[in-house]
Amino acid sequence: MALEIKSGALVCLRDLQPSSPFFKQGASLRIIGKLNEYSLETGVATIIDGNDILKVSTEHLRDLTFQVGSVYQFIGELLIQPDNEGILQARVGRNVDGIDLNLYHQSLLLLRQFQADHLNNPAI
Repeated sequence: MALEIKSGALVCLRDLQPSSPFFKQGASLRIIGKLNEYSLETGVATIIDGNDILKVSTEHLRDLTFQVGSVYQFIGELLIQPDNEGILQARVGRNVDGIDLNLYHQSLLLLRQFQADHLNNPAI
């Protein structure tokens, strides 16, 4: 039996609140943020986007150099800890320095609008 690997849903860090539909155990997510800190010993990165923070476990990533202040995109599964804190178990990661985060957020909002409209009116 083959293990199904799901594509990561595009989310912003602000979407990962306990009340969010994206905040589910094992949810496959694609997130982006600026590296705030990284522990080589634990393999845990902390990324930020505005006031929002997320820890990312990078133990399965190879050949990725981490630099505080750089922007990274990760795809992985959300693991919700007993204290209701989420940590992303990354299976893919890449440096995306140079991306305009404001434009990225605007395009994500437009994509969600389009998807909502299309799902409500599939004939369009």
